[in-house]
Amino acid sequence: QVQLVESGGTLVQPGGSLTLSCEVSGRTPDYYAIGWFRQAPGKEREGVSCISANDGSTTYGDPVKGRFTISRDTAKNTVYLQMNSLKPEDTAVYYCATKRSSWCDFNEYEYEYWGQGTQVTASS
Repeated sequence: QVQLVESGGTLVQPGGSLTLSCEVSGRTPDYYAIGWFRQAPGKEREGVSCISANDGSTTYGDPVKGRFTISRDTAKNTVYLQMNSLKPEDTAVYYCATKRSSWCDFNEYEYEYWGQGTQVTASS
């Protein structure tokens, strides 16, 4: 079993910045990746970013490229999502999830364990 706990979501003004955290615990496989997904009201869940827990390689969805940065702290078993230049369309519940492969992609059906989500609202 793997447990994930997201934190850091809040209300922020458009143009502002925010950092989300995803703490991973439990029995993680030898090779795995951690992805961030988001779901806005009335919309399908979409992939935001992913990082390989093994080599640190990263992937970003087109809407967030150049604005969001994913990183990891292996000592703390935590993955971070630094979000800059936030837009109202970034408003969503953000989830982190793990998959049993170090290859990053946004096929959510390959992700086995999910956190409970954290709400991010970019609004004035």
